[in-house]
This record gives sequence, structure tokens and C-alpha cells, in this order.
Amino acid sequence: MSSGNNCQPQSLTKPALGEEAAVELVDRVFGLKVFWIRPLPSYDDQNFHVRVSRNKGVAEGADEFVLKITNSEDSQEPDLIEAQTQAMMFLSAEGFPSATPCLTKDGNIMSLEAGDTGPGNKKYMVRLLTYLPGVPVAKVATNTQILYEIGKLAASLDKALSEKFHHPSVKSLHRGQFIWNLANIPLLDRYIYALGQNKYREVVEQVIEQFKGKVIPKLSSFRACINHGDLNDHNILVDSSSASPQNPQYRVSGILDFGDMSYGYYVFEVAIAIMYMMIESPDPLSVGGHVLAGFESVVPLTAAERGALFLLVSGRFAQSLVIAAHTALLYPENKEYLMITAKTGWKHLMTMAEVGREAVEKTWFETAAAYAGRAPA
Repeated sequence: MSSGNNCQPQSLTKPALGEEAAVELVDRVFGLKVFWIRPLPSYDDQNFHVRVSRNKGVAEGADEFVLKITNSEDSQEPDLIEAQTQAMMFLSAEGFPSATPCLTKDGNIMSLEAGDTGPGNKKYMVRLLTYLPGVPVAKVATNTQILYEIGKLAASLDKALSEKFHHPSVKSLHRGQFIWNLANIPLLDRYIYALGQNKYREVVEQVIEQFKGKVIPKLSSFRACINHGDLNDHNILVDSSSASPQNPQYRVSGILDFGDMSYGYYVFEVAIAIMYMMIESPDPLSVGGHVLAGFESVVPLTAAERGALFLLVSGRFAQSLVIAAHTALLYPENKEYLMITAKTGWKHLMTMAEVGREAVEKTWFETAAAYAGRAPA
């Protein structure tokens, strides 16, 4: 889940097109007739699942897409959206389960369109992306096999982007003050008021101060790369390749939402994946070792990167919880969706703080070491 670069109120930037307007948009911009349309949840963009028919409205021959209408703030950065979309196309060509855009009638991958609601003359970047199969990781009972696969995916994806993706638009991924880049944990000071005064705020303040003192000075020693930046439990789709319901074997069938892509570091991606995989787990502290083992099967971490992992995972919890609380104050009608992570996130962050870095890292590193170069059973 992402937010705008400077936490603009969603009510001022999020599109609010009705279904009829969305249907008209697909017809006018892409030349396709919508057979049916359903809204999809989104943090600050607007998404619709659409099925289009090329045969005059009959279901046969229909294709499924996601109509993605980018918020008005991010729509002012076409180079950034171009980079994200080109990255998706590149990854699909490299064999990753990434969506690809349906071209507009003019042969473009996106189109800037006027909105039909709200004050002002807002414009929104519109794309029609292929619909990917599978269910979100959040909706399955994760096991060690899929945690390892997600770690491996995170490393493979960043490695491919960093070593092979050379589109001219890639320079726009240097995003400076982007609030969701893990290097920008200190920016949370601006929004921490949203937590009020309580024990949760105290823990977050400790995380921010430790991050400033122990992680920021070491950033230059980490290996840089392009991060997806948001491999959360709702942005990774899986399907089961096993007939045994007692021991399902999952494979990743879809990678969603490239809106948080930016230049960062390899260790950022594994920390983000660990944090979000902890959210749904009944044994959250054990998750990190399995994700780390998968990641290190592709990109082994250095001692400095491993040494920052606990604070990076804690920092991502802090980012998610603080920004969700801040945005919920501004946009209360979307509070339920915004606070998805917070339902268990606070509990996990507090547990990490209570158990302490040394014990948590011991669990993670011993679990990862147990793989010893082998894939999970």
C-alpha cells in the first residue's frame, strides 16, 4: 500500500469515477466494450476489474483487465508512471508474472484524462493492465515453502531490474523524499502526531531514533538496486500447484502495484517482504528466516546488511502504521482499508521491541542457516 510522495490528503488526490464513467473511459480510450465491471480496493488510486468483449457484448472471447486510474498527484509525474509500466513490461518479458498494458487507440501505454468529479480540473493517468490470476497471499495459510519463494522472488526481481532494465525513464526512480522509501524513516517525525500520546508512539519514536543513529550512517555500505518497494501480502498473488489440501505447494502467479518503485538497496526489499509476511502469520517471529533464506539463495546479504535487518523491518512497521494513522485522519471514509496492516501490525512491532533485536535476529539467522543451500522441503 502506498501513498503520495508527500502524504497529500487522499480526498484531494484520489479519483472517484463512477462505474458508468469508467465504462465510457474504456470504450473511448482503448476502443473496448465492457461486458462487466467491478471496483477493486486501492490505497490512493482507483482500480476496476473489467471484462471486455470483442464480440459485441457476448461473454465468449472476452478478456479481463484492471483499469487503473492513478491519483491526481502522481499523475503529474508521467515519467515515473512510464518507468513503472516499462518495468512491468520488462519483467513480463523476463518471465516474471507481471501485468502488461493494453495499448490505447493511439498506440500508447497510458493516457492522461480529465476527471468527472470533485473541484478543479484534475487529470488522471489511465492504464488498462492485464488481469493476473490467483489469490492474495493474505488469503491463504502461508507455509515455509511460499515464504521461501517470496524471498527468492524479491531478490530475483530486484536483481533483474537493477542489472538489465535500462529504459530512459528509469532516472525518475530517484525519488528523493518519497515517504515509502525505507531510507526516509526520519520523515515519519512529520506525521507521528497522528498516533496521539501512548505506548505505541513511544516505541515508534525509539525505532526512528535508532534508525537515525544505526542505519542512516551505514546506507552507503549497502548494495544499491531498484526496489519494487511494496511486496506486501495483498500485492503478491499465488495459486496452488498441489492436489493435497493438507500440504499445498504454492507458486507466485502475480506481482501487483509497482507504484512504490524507487532506487534503494537490496536489504530494503527483503526487510519489506519479511514485515508484510509477518502480518498474516500465526508465528510472526519465525517468518523472517524463511523469507531471508529464499532471498539469500539469489542475493546473499553482507554482514552490514544483515546487521540492519531488524531495524529495517521495525522501520517498515513504523512507516505503515504511522502513515495509515495519518491518512485515516484525513480520509476517514477509507479508514477500514487503510488500517488493514494496523490490525496486527501494532502487536508484531511491540513484540519485536519486547523480545529484542538479538533474540529476533538469532531466530531469523538460525532458520536461514538451516536451509544450507537447499530449497525448502
